[in-house]
Amino acid sequence: MAGHLSLMGFPVRLYDIIPETVDAVRRKGGIQLDGLVKGFGKLEVATLNVAEAIEGADIIAVVTPAVAHREVAKACAPHLAHGQVVYIHPGATGGALEFRKVLEDKKCNARIGIAEANSLIYACRSPEPAHASILGIKSDLLVAALPATETRWVVEMLNNTFPQIRPAKNVLETGLGNPNAMMHPAPTLLNASMIESGRDWLYYWDGITPSIGAFVEAIDQERLSVAKAFGLDLPSIREWYGLAYGARGNSLTEVVRNNKAYAGVKGQKTLLTRYLLEDIPTGLVPMASLGRVLGVDVTRMETVVRLGEFLTGKTFFAEGRTVDALGLSGMTSEQIVAFVETGTR
Repeated sequence: MAGHLSLMGFPVRLYDIIPETVDAVRRKGGIQLDGLVKGFGKLEVATLNVAEAIEGADIIAVVTPAVAHREVAKACAPHLAHGQVVYIHPGATGGALEFRKVLEDKKCNARIGIAEANSLIYACRSPEPAHASILGIKSDLLVAALPATETRWVVEMLNNTFPQIRPAKNVLETGLGNPNAMMHPAPTLLNASMIESGRDWLYYWDGITPSIGAFVEAIDQERLSVAKAFGLDLPSIREWYGLAYGARGNSLTEVVRNNKAYAGVKGQKTLLTRYLLEDIPTGLVPMASLGRVLGVDVTRMETVVRLGEFLTGKTFFAEGRTVDALGLSGMTSEQIVAFVETGTR
């Protein structure tokens, strides 16, 4: 994103916590892009100092694994200024809610906008520091602010860079519209033997077999039921692929194989990747937690979370974004909707 925004003509600063990444970008002066976007994006700054990166910025784009959002919020809290926009890209499920709760806990009084996207706008990989390959760019992306009364002006600002961004109803729509929670945990766990075989394989072509695809679509029905309990009518995962990539088919297996952006996406060689370590605690856990509160059957989601715990030794339910962690404990569905719409409890 930093390289792409620079090529668009915007001044960009990059903050990272990995010294090797920052050093590489500093040495080269920016980021080399290839794939759908080719060129060299020159950056103003690459730094390990978050204050240096965000001082005077109009938009602070948080483009990290969702498990880092809490720490990013803590780091930003003392340095945020009135009028800035924090754009969590993507928010996974509950990103804006978690970010706001951290700022409140840290007594951050800056009047800022907080918004999140339902997905990363890119299909991409980084072969090495300071080098990114953009395999695909989504043609449709939903963004919502917290509260929703701020969404319109935030989207108008973001449309200066990405015209395909459109406003979501609220952060429940973006959060429950998180496709990674559907496409990553279950297929990864069900392909454990392939992952640990050491062989090269393609995640979507080889990994989303007909039976696995059908199971993912069954999990997706639970997601849609949770959304419906909040008054939201969301597209199914298959319909989402049509909106985001123009990929369609009679089954999820057909859809992902018809998605050109996924053609070269390789499968992982270990279970301990973000497909589990991120997309379970910040995707399936909040969805299942909300479903449990609302009385929605989320048996498949909970089964995948538990299987993930058993195979990794992690405690996803204890560490993830439950309703308690998101500051929604004790609230009814109507109260939660009112909170994300107005910002008041």
